[in-house]
This record gives sequence, C-alpha cells and structure tokens, in this order.
Amino acid sequence: MNILPARIYLASRSPRRRELLAQIGVQFDLLLFRGDVRHDPEVNEDRLPDEPPEAYVCRLARSKAQHGIQLIKERGLVARLVLSADTTLDVDGEVIGKPRDEADAVAILQRLSGRTHFVLTAVAIANERRVEHALSVSEVGFRALQEEEILRYVHTGEPLDKAGAYGIQGRAAMFVESIRGSHSGIVGLPLCETTLLLREFHYPI
Repeated sequence: MNILPARIYLASRSPRRRELLAQIGVQFDLLLFRGDVRHDPEVNEDRLPDEPPEAYVCRLARSKAQHGIQLIKERGLVARLVLSADTTLDVDGEVIGKPRDEADAVAILQRLSGRTHFVLTAVAIANERRVEHALSVSEVGFRALQEEEILRYVHTGEPLDKAGAYGIQGRAAMFVESIRGSHSGIVGLPLCETTLLLREFHYPI
C-alpha cells in the first residue's frame, strides 16, 4: 500500500525557508498571499506602540499562519497545517527589519559593525482549531566593518530582502565573528523549534 507523505502549506516567499524545510524532509506547498506581505491588509507589519521585539515577531508569525488558514477556506484548498515565520533584529530594543533601500541597508550595517545584536525568528503553525508558536533568539557578533566592504556588499543586492540587511548564509558570513543560538533561526527558520511544533500537531517527523 502506498501512503502519500504528509504535506503542509508554507506561508512564506522566502527561498531560505523552503530550503530549510526541505533539509529536514518536510513536504510542503507554497501558500502565497495576494501580494507582498508588507502590503497585505490582513497582515499588518506595523509595530504597535511600545510593543517589545519578541511580542512583535511572534504576533506577525501567528497572524500570517491564521491568515493562511483563512485563505485555504476562501480558495477551497485541501485542509492542511499552515506554517509561517517572521524574522527581525533587536538592536537596543529597536526592531530592525528589511531595509527600505540601499542607503538604509548601509546605515543598518554601519550600526551593526563591531557589536552584537539579537536575531529573533518566530515560527507559527495553525490548523482550523488553533495556532501555536515558538520563538528563537540568537546573539550575533559582527567584527568591525570597513566602509568599502559595506558598500560592496550592499551593491550585490543581497541585503535588500533580508531582515537586518544581511544574510548569514551568503556573503555576509564574512562579517560574523560569533554566534550564540540557532544558525537556522538566524537564516529564517529555527529547525529545532519547527520540528517540535510540527510534532505537537502530529506531523510525522
């Protein structure tokens, strides 16, 4: 008897999250929102007044998963688990997301140069009855960066779609002096926390 592998929906456009899920053998289909999630009215990425970075990133991950469940109903899709995630940086209590443009990316990297910061990634899983989430917090230390190498890196275009204006899995690995925490969480999907959440929902992993 052939048993089809269990599948979930991934509510994310991130190729890094697709690669990480595939790495641990999770079968998934993409569940895309109408447009860029920043502009989807059902998922408000504006930070609430006095909202701590941890609460902010968890709220976004949960709202994306819940919105995914609603889209399944609206589109008449097969009911499955929805997995979503959100990543941001905490620098002195300030949320640092994706840069607006190259100038903003340069300013962010200048701020990260020669110091440590926290990378927060929340992962959420939802079905029709409930939503659960987990938070991964990692500390990343950058060496002192030269102005020329910041500009060279920004001109590659790599930082522009990444929280904190860098991708640790790409060229920015040469900036990283130390890590305390989850490497996969820094990339965008903490695999340990993701696995434990999937098991909570009886996904065979």
